[in-house]
Amino acid sequence: MTAESFLNLEIVKKDSAATITLSRPEVKNAFDEVLIAELTEAIRQLGGDKSIRVIVLTGKGNAFSAGADLNWMRRVAEYSYDDNFKDAMGLAGLVQTLYTAPQATIARVNGACMGGANGLVAACDVAVASGEAFFALREILLGIVPAVISPYVIKKIGEGNARDYFLTGRRIDAKTAKNIGLVNEVVRDEKLDDAVERWIERFLHAGPEAVRGCKELIARVSSAPIADVKEYTADMIARLRTSEEGKEGF
Repeated sequence: MTAESFLNLEIVKKDSAATITLSRPEVKNAFDEVLIAELTEAIRQLGGDKSIRVIVLTGKGNAFSAGADLNWMRRVAEYSYDDNFKDAMGLAGLVQTLYTAPQATIARVNGACMGGANGLVAACDVAVASGEAFFALREILLGIVPAVISPYVIKKIGEGNARDYFLTGRRIDAKTAKNIGLVNEVVRDEKLDDAVERWIERFLHAGPEAVRGCKELIARVSSAPIADVKEYTADMIARLRTSEEGKEGF
């Protein structure tokens, strides 16, 4: 599957950055099994492209993503447990693929971000939101829970905020999303692209291998006891200090 064959994505490469746009504006970029598979494959392809150092994820039109397509969810509700499990693992694989992408990743949140789409935002390294954007984890109002995305969202917003927004499904405005850690910056709608460009430039000042190493380091160290990662951290800095990139940086 190549970029040209994706039905629900638009991919634009500019210099060392690639922008993936969810392109189902007729349903507010809601995702189904097809979009999930395409987005997973797109991130994998870009992850293996050493000319790409930053990946930007956004939505077409006036929404980032409405989350899961309700028509898809209605179909899934009729599946067996085994088929439901397999289907859920597809979304879990997507979010993990985004979270572990070797490049720096930016969520460009241009509008509504609902349900599972919050997992995509949380899995990105940083998120920049329009002041007109809003967020909601409304699964509980449908009789389900944000299970697959929860590891990533809770890492960003913490348990206390999760107990609020997971259990109530209430709407989160852009300013509140920044205050709770879901997004890093909120700007006026007309300044959104400029803000994203500034983040791209920040990441491009760093060495690509150092970015990869930092992402691995954060994921490993953040959930481990200090004593368990002492040798790991010493090994990482020793390897990077003696690498060609490290020598060039010094």
